[in-house]
Amino acid sequence: MRNYPEIASRMFGTPLMLHPSKGDIIARAFGPRVLGLPDAEIAIAREEAMGLVGDPMADWLDDSERRQQNGIAFIDIEGSLVNKGKWIGKSCGMTSYEGVISQANALQDDPSVRGVIFEVDSFGGEVTGAFDCAERLYELSQAKPTLAILTDHACSAGYLLASAARQIVIPVTGICGSIGVISMHVDMSAWLAKEGLKVTILKAGEHKADFNPYEAIPEDVLKQELAELEELRVEFAATVARYRAGRLTQQSALATEARVYRGQKAVDAGLADAVARPSQVLEAFEAELGRTAG
Repeated sequence: MRNYPEIASRMFGTPLMLHPSKGDIIARAFGPRVLGLPDAEIAIAREEAMGLVGDPMADWLDDSERRQQNGIAFIDIEGSLVNKGKWIGKSCGMTSYEGVISQANALQDDPSVRGVIFEVDSFGGEVTGAFDCAERLYELSQAKPTLAILTDHACSAGYLLASAARQIVIPVTGICGSIGVISMHVDMSAWLAKEGLKVTILKAGEHKADFNPYEAIPEDVLKQELAELEELRVEFAATVARYRAGRLTQQSALATEARVYRGQKAVDAGLADAVARPSQVLEAFEAELGRTAG
């Protein structure tokens, strides 16, 4: 039996801005492993290869190299989003907010960069660090032209970061939204009882052991947690509404009730600005920057 406390602490008992389908995969597939439960039949969703915006970007596969061409720089926002890990890159299936912020800082101060593309393909991730990262990208968008190109998903925290760009382009098959917050708790008490095991929790402080997996969540604690998740959802909606001023209001963002929207429906809902193939958008963005410079 293995335990992975660091991984478990990021998955369970903490707010996540994550698409629910990914949360379901975590709960069913990885939960038994990281929580040390008996092995179960596990079906892990295969991660598809990360998308690249057009053939000209095909050579920029090394995470250690800055992706830049013709005065356009690229920030990859792909895979699961985590707070720490400055050098975490998409090759490992994760992107860190810390790393994105570092790139944004460097690009804003670089006079050779005329514009920045956020290449987004993420179902979301951790709440911790997400708003700070989004605000840094929004500041970059005030300083230089930015464009978020979805290849193909921008959900939850992924959408929060995408919304910080001046415009969002989504492919016909792409999805975005999921403006909400989720948290998962595993109640192992029934399994422990079945196995004849009893866990005694010694604590000093009434709420010291809140959300432990060995007992059900008390009703008052559950109500408080749900209220806090709702506060985060309202903050999420307010933030994307500020970024997308005139195109998406806070009320409209809340009214989505964390739904996701595909292609043109995302544009109609104010979550994106246009439907187009990523490669076409790259060419148009480069041409627009050329006209602006001229």
